[in-house]
Amino acid sequence: MLRSASSNAAVSSTCKSHGLTQREFRQLRDSAVAAKDTAYCPYSKFRVGAALLGPSKNRDGDEDEEEDEQENGEEDEEDKIVTGANVENASYPVGTCAERVALGNAVTRPGWRRHARGGFRALAVATDVSPPASPCGMCRQFIREFCSMEMPVIMFDKKDQYLVLTVEQLLPSSFGPNDLPPPDNAE
Repeated sequence: MLRSASSNAAVSSTCKSHGLTQREFRQLRDSAVAAKDTAYCPYSKFRVGAALLGPSKNRDGDEDEEEDEQENGEEDEEDKIVTGANVENASYPVGTCAERVALGNAVTRPGWRRHARGGFRALAVATDVSPPASPCGMCRQFIREFCSMEMPVIMFDKKDQYLVLTVEQLLPSSFGPNDLPPPDNAE
């Protein structure tokens, strides 16, 4: 169901359902829209931006770590979000989607790898089309590798309307890291 991002009631309901604050929701939307402006898409002209929300600083209850990060200036509100945009190539299959750029950026970012495999809280995707475009199949599988099945993917269109689906809803009956045998048991 499409919702309006300008409706406080819709945003409040979405946030309550997915454990987000309204500030985080708006930061995700604004970051995905801003990332869209950095897309390199001279062939398709189809701009996509993505924004990935990392865990809350005190999500694990480690207040000492939070204080250390604040004193050292290592993390502030903007450090909770990592972005990406689509990057095309004249050899079309070589292009990379915004969702995979954002996830790759997050997983390789110092201090963020520990959040891979379920620690990310939400992913926003923004496009210039209406209704909102959902992640492609390859991106859905890539999202599945690093995010929990309950994590919301919030898709925004050009009219500031949005649709929210969980990873499970985007990729039901998926294959993921837990489906592989441990390295010691591989035959």
